[in-house]
Amino acid sequence: MSKGNAVVIGAAGQIGRAAVRTLAEDGWEVTAASLGGGRDEHWPGEVRAVRLDREDGAALAALLDEVGGGVDVLVDLVAYGRDHARQVTALADRIGSAVVISSGAVYEDDRGRGFDTQGEPEGAPRYPVPIPETQRTVDPGDSTYSTRKVLLERELLAAGEALPVTLLRAGAIHGPYCRSPRELYFVKRLLDGRARRVLAYGGRSRFHPVHVSNLAELIGLAALRPGSRVLNAGDPQAPTVAEIGAAIDTVLDRKTETVPLDGPPQGTVGDHPWAVEHPVVYDMAAAERELGYRPVTGYVESLPATVDWLTGQLRGREWTDAFPAMARSYGPDSLFDYAAEDAWLERHDRGAS
Repeated sequence: MSKGNAVVIGAAGQIGRAAVRTLAEDGWEVTAASLGGGRDEHWPGEVRAVRLDREDGAALAALLDEVGGGVDVLVDLVAYGRDHARQVTALADRIGSAVVISSGAVYEDDRGRGFDTQGEPEGAPRYPVPIPETQRTVDPGDSTYSTRKVLLERELLAAGEALPVTLLRAGAIHGPYCRSPRELYFVKRLLDGRARRVLAYGGRSRFHPVHVSNLAELIGLAALRPGSRVLNAGDPQAPTVAEIGAAIDTVLDRKTETVPLDGPPQGTVGDHPWAVEHPVVYDMAAAERELGYRPVTGYVESLPATVDWLTGQLRGREWTDAFPAMARSYGPDSLFDYAAEDAWLERHDRGAS
């Protein structure tokens, strides 16, 4: 028996592929909407794939009408800022409830420091461990990713009973099909034969991950239990970056020496995609209490599939071609500046002798 109809916006992306599959397997009649209108090979055959320009409000309205005069649950994976929020709330009469992806980057500490201040002197946030959903957030606005996500949240929550919305504040998303996979930092180094790695902050950085299957599970649970709320989205573990590197070593059957660099990166040396000075760990108690959330997988358990996908993407091409979005974000040389790292290691070894 069908649980109702669901429309997923952004279905062709990393989260969308997993969310569509989970919803369809749970008994929803799913319409998978994306700019290209493509399908994932793992989706059940009954999933309907359609083209949709997220910026075209009239097209979204027409799509909701097509699925039967409205939709039981709208899953929006690509919403940012005021305009997208108002696009959705304007269609509240056609939507039973919504599940929308936000970000853990919305939080700020009690001194007003957050992800946007990390590059400033003394700007590294020091959050409570773990961070509850009641922790203060940055001010809403249009200037940064974080402020736009807060603006999105507040606009959607203001709809109240007219449109119940669950906002999922996702951690560091990982798994296959990621456009900027943090795990690439370790995988490529191992494939390049690097025997040593330097990790800033002594390798102790913790930036709470969430696997796409766990995020999809949260989406499915929220679809079944409509409500207006914000919930953190994370894995059952938040390993240190040194533990992540060791786990990837195990998957690829390699052994790497980790050289801890106390303090921040020195230029490109010691820098990595999890480089936070203080722990960023999200409290998952509310999701467990309100949705009955139980993780589908843990970080270490999920790694083999992720590493296998990454090695396949790298085969026969440069990492900048395989992951252009990541190259734009980090720069083509910052993550794999082996010459600078070797020079630093040589100085380090001389000092230790």
